[in-house]
Amino acid sequence: MTSRLHLAVDGPAGAPTLVLGSSLGTAAAMWEPQIPALAERFRIIRYDHLGHGRSAVPPGPYTMDLLGRELLRTLDDLDVPWVHYAGLSLGGMVGMWLAAHAPDRVRRMVLVCTSASLGPPGQWHQRAATVRASGLPAIADAVVARWFTPAFATARPDVVAGHRAMLTATPPDGYAACCEAIAAMDLRPDLGRITAPTLVVAGADDPATPVEHAREIVGGIPRARLAVVDAAAHLANVEQPEQVSRLLLDHLHEERGDR
Repeated sequence: MTSRLHLAVDGPAGAPTLVLGSSLGTAAAMWEPQIPALAERFRIIRYDHLGHGRSAVPPGPYTMDLLGRELLRTLDDLDVPWVHYAGLSLGGMVGMWLAAHAPDRVRRMVLVCTSASLGPPGQWHQRAATVRASGLPAIADAVVARWFTPAFATARPDVVAGHRAMLTATPPDGYAACCEAIAAMDLRPDLGRITAPTLVVAGADDPATPVEHAREIVGGIPRARLAVVDAAAHLANVEQPEQVSRLLLDHLHEERGDR
């Protein structure tokens, strides 16, 4: 089956491949702040999750297994044997699944503002029901308030508005199905199977996936390391782009000779 994921590709052909997975309710454009720095050294593949952006919106239910296997199918279609992977929020969840279930496909990994288990399930089912009944605008203000600190929202209303528009443009059925995938997710038993050197990045002011969730991931993945980004909420890569870009570059280049 041909991949149903929409891709954005940047950087030189022949460079090591870096896949970037975005958050619930955003699309590949979420990673724009990192592209200038990363595309100098990597062939970057950004993708929209199923049900998001310009990707297909197949009927549910969705699971983390489905989202991960869709990405694997895409890499097979592209004839990419292995990648570096960085994912934020839902993108990080897919990354953990990928690194645990296809460890030969992930060389190094960065997990940003994410969680291995993000309960209680009831809150996700309620959010899915609200979105199916009333659309993304019904939850947009509450969601975006968790994406950015109040100081950043005051200083950069243009950026906040742009990401709110990205959220409300997400297909409601796809967003709801991904909420239900998160509700059913528990990746904690899989963490010990991850062999890729992993950096876990947390936003110090992230109310959606607090630092404690990052610490749990670090405790479960062998030799994983933690970095906390100050003055950042859930979309830490947008709020503190230079710091997150530097963390990505430093971690991904620790293994010299990667190709």
